[in-house]
Amino acid sequence: MEPPGEKPGEAEGPRITPQLLKSCSGEFALESILLLKLRDLGLVDLGCLGECLGLEWLDLSGNALTQLGPLASLRQLAVLNVSNNRLTGLEPLAACENLQSLNAAGNLLATPGQLQCLAGLRGLEYLRLRDPLARLSNPLCASPSYWAVVRELLPGLKVIDGERVSGRGSELYQLCRDLESSLRPSSSPSPRASEAQPWVEPGYWECWPTQSSSILEEACRQFQDTLQECHDLDRRATESLARAEQALGPAGNASSFVF
Repeated sequence: MEPPGEKPGEAEGPRITPQLLKSCSGEFALESILLLKLRDLGLVDLGCLGECLGLEWLDLSGNALTQLGPLASLRQLAVLNVSNNRLTGLEPLAACENLQSLNAAGNLLATPGQLQCLAGLRGLEYLRLRDPLARLSNPLCASPSYWAVVRELLPGLKVIDGERVSGRGSELYQLCRDLESSLRPSSSPSPRASEAQPWVEPGYWECWPTQSSSILEEACRQFQDTLQECHDLDRRATESLARAEQALGPAGNASSFVF
């Protein structure tokens, strides 16, 4: 079956046309299209896709694309799926300044250097280059150092191949770093980057800051109140379970089951 908007003679190499885009989106103007699903159409050419300047979500998976040139003009694009194509580079995506999620599994990306173009995308948090369930990967994923290299090259990533990053670049790392900097005196020297340093000094947690802090006192009070509520709920739950066991026992009957 030929994609909408394509002529009978173009089955071997269909390209994106205004007619195809309008048929798939239901929009009259290309600039008004926000979401597009163009998967498994055998596309080899993105054609006029670059004219969809308002596009935010795009699925091009399962086609035969070898380059992404027209995507360079899509500055609003946030989510992109180009998995299962024939891409050997992602350079045009460097201009997609709002890109947050990219699925490029199942292509021909062979070296980490081909990901360098993504380093300037500060909002990029989710990247997939390998999908075991769909049996999709890239040649560069075969390297034993693949995971570490991607994390080093793109430290802002939060999720790689569906797995949350647990070290540098993750939300937990950032939270711990902010907590550490807020508790340390501002005059304390920073350890040199070339030296491995423990996260905190021995006895750090035992030596709570001596200065008075209304914020800290309020946090402790709220924590104690919450803890007490948990104890009360646990006690009430234990009592309810005991009554239920008594009511459902041999000596009890259904009418005595009351909470």
